[in-house]
Amino acid sequence: MATDYSSKTYFENLDKFWRAANYLSVGQLYLKDNPLLKRPLKNDDVKVHPIGHWGTIPGQNYIYAHLNRVINKYNVNMFYIEGPGHGGQVMVSNSYLDGSYTEVYPEITQDESGMQKLFKQFSWPGGVASHAAPVTPGSIHEGGELGYSLSHGTGAILDNPDQIAAVVVGDGEAETGPLATSWQSNKFINPINDGAVLPILDINGYKLSNPTLFSRMSDDRIRQYFEGLNWNPIFVEGNDAEKMDPQMAKAMDTAIEQIQAIQKNARENNDPSLPSWPLIVFRSPKGWTGPKTWDGKVVEGTFRAHQIPIPVDQGDMQHADALVDWMKSYKPEELFDENGKLKPEIAAIAPKGNKRMAANPITNGGINPKDLRLPDFRDYAVDTSKRGQSVKQDMIIWSDYLRDVIKLNPDNFRMFGPDETMSNRLYGLFETTNRQWIDPIKKDWDEDLAPAGRILDAQLSEHQAEGWLEAYTLTGRHGIFTSYEAFLRVVDSMLTQHFKWLRKASELKWRKDYPSLNVVSTSTSFQQDHNGYTHQDPGILTHMAEKKPEFVREYLPADANSLLAVSPLIMNDREKINILVTSKQLRPQFYSIEEAEVLAKNGLGIIDWASTDQNAKPDIIFAAAGTEPNLESLAAIDILHDHFPDLKIRFINVIDLLKLQSPKVNPRGLSDEEFDHYFTKDTPIIFAFHGYEDLVKSIFFDRHNHNVHVHGYRENGDITTPFDMRVVNQLDRFDLSKEAIMAVPKYAESGAEFIQKMDNKLAEHYQYIRDHGDDLPEIRDWTWKDLK
Repeated sequence: MATDYSSKTYFENLDKFWRAANYLSVGQLYLKDNPLLKRPLKNDDVKVHPIGHWGTIPGQNYIYAHLNRVINKYNVNMFYIEGPGHGGQVMVSNSYLDGSYTEVYPEITQDESGMQKLFKQFSWPGGVASHAAPVTPGSIHEGGELGYSLSHGTGAILDNPDQIAAVVVGDGEAETGPLATSWQSNKFINPINDGAVLPILDINGYKLSNPTLFSRMSDDRIRQYFEGLNWNPIFVEGNDAEKMDPQMAKAMDTAIEQIQAIQKNARENNDPSLPSWPLIVFRSPKGWTGPKTWDGKVVEGTFRAHQIPIPVDQGDMQHADALVDWMKSYKPEELFDENGKLKPEIAAIAPKGNKRMAANPITNGGINPKDLRLPDFRDYAVDTSKRGQSVKQDMIIWSDYLRDVIKLNPDNFRMFGPDETMSNRLYGLFETTNRQWIDPIKKDWDEDLAPAGRILDAQLSEHQAEGWLEAYTLTGRHGIFTSYEAFLRVVDSMLTQHFKWLRKASELKWRKDYPSLNVVSTSTSFQQDHNGYTHQDPGILTHMAEKKPEFVREYLPADANSLLAVSPLIMNDREKINILVTSKQLRPQFYSIEEAEVLAKNGLGIIDWASTDQNAKPDIIFAAAGTEPNLESLAAIDILHDHFPDLKIRFINVIDLLKLQSPKVNPRGLSDEEFDHYFTKDTPIIFAFHGYEDLVKSIFFDRHNHNVHVHGYRENGDITTPFDMRVVNQLDRFDLSKEAIMAVPKYAESGAEFIQKMDNKLAEHYQYIRDHGDDLPEIRDWTWKDLK
């Protein structure tokens, strides 16, 4: 017999499912034993320090129960994204009730013993966190990532046309910049090729201490706000679940039917034009069904319900009776049998198998994850037979490679960024794809926009683009996020949270692995031209190097062939964040594709054609990591060879920066013996580095050779010429040459004339750029000449 999803009996069982989730959620906050309250509560039953949050829980549990209903009624594939921070019990409690939690953690059985373990582990040393996390089945979004829920939901449903992301947005979360921006996500969802997001704005009135902005807006104002953003808001409000159930059911039914109608029309008529997607606005009291008042003050519906509403812990049982009354108000005897198992008529409310939101494969590595098919990077190589004389733009060369990656992988690879794809010279991409854009397109005004495309960069938001890519990779697909270097700092906390996710997920045997998050830093500090000081900050390298090195790679290819050679290392990489620093400007090309491949594979190498030590101990070592550091180091070596032909120089090009770390820090770091092979134990080193100098200094701290002089970004910048950016940070060839001679004892005195000559050059440069607005001709026209 077909189920009547709107019958009184059905709603009664749905209400019991909700009450069971609430009961479990309170128990997880307070108890470590006596889960069914079969005996009087003792202090040993209670946690020493109850830690967690209550306020957001009951409203979300209610939403979850009703989402289960529409999954069953409409046979849809749906997953849950928990936007409000610190509501960890929601997904734990509901996945426990539907059995998916026990399938992942068999020791947490669906009986009294398992419930006791479930309660004790919450916010307990060695247990589970007070927010949705990698340990939580069904989660791809962590509570610490406040503001990215809708971006994550959107990224997950791209190229997944049969999936719906139910994204619960907390009304406090909705006040963050990233979330406010992400309401525009609907302009980039193609209803033919992509799935759908169903945002549910969960308005419970308060944040930690203050009221939320949305809670003080009328329904009319909220409707106007969202209709202007192409959402169709559906309102549900109340504090009486029995009266609200039919309203909530109707709202959910309407939302699902609207989604299905939009997709049906788009797919049958090939009409991807921008629809008004449904959005549910749900108002319920914060801490609903919890204590109404405490100590003479209102609790339910206020900020006082945010965390632990009743002060009970193992050392203070004064109000234990109030806690028991609260838990018994859910009537656990109606919900669980004598053994603690959910009663069958209530359990029947939950979807089955992969229809359960916590068991949807999209939330654990994706529906059909597969590696990328990659073209042979060697096919795109630049001819460097006349070393340094070929001048190319690395990103233009790379864009041809990426163009063909898209051709070979039309449904599981995307490019993301904040309106910088053209600026970053990735021209080749547009030969095979467009920017995805669902809003109206103005013919003869707009370029490279289409309803379907593999580039998502048409919204000027680093948060949005990076969040989309995070979810795209967490659901088994591949992509690249490109950004101006300085503005990667806008999302460095997002990268931190993603790292934390990867690290924790890697410890869980049941979690599948994920494609790596590839972040390309371009428009770099050392050539910002008209943008100036605001666009100069290479600190993302230092920020990410502080994380666990097993999960981070930092590549600094010096030219186009080096960039190509790094590509296969990142494209099918797994469970890492790859930071790739590149140049989009015209640059001399130095390394053959064969040399570049060896450098990429080893992480670094001694460059024979730029070295004069002839396998003997060198007088001075130059090392470079980055495009401009490589260029200036070679130019400095050229100068020194002209003036000091007997000086024995070794030149080392570093591509994989963190490979230099000690094995004490990084398991893949060079051994001391390998490190000394390159850098010796005491030879002075001039290390030209793209980023802040302390990072390189920290690398050398654990090594034998501390005779290192680092020239990197010294927080000096302005609107100036490309070469002057190096001069003001003393990363130029003249300062590098001076430092080298001063570092070699036998030249310390005799080199005075040379040092003065370099100072004169710097003075000449200073005046020339102010007179002519361009660099000295000898700088612009410099080319490498063979040392032999």
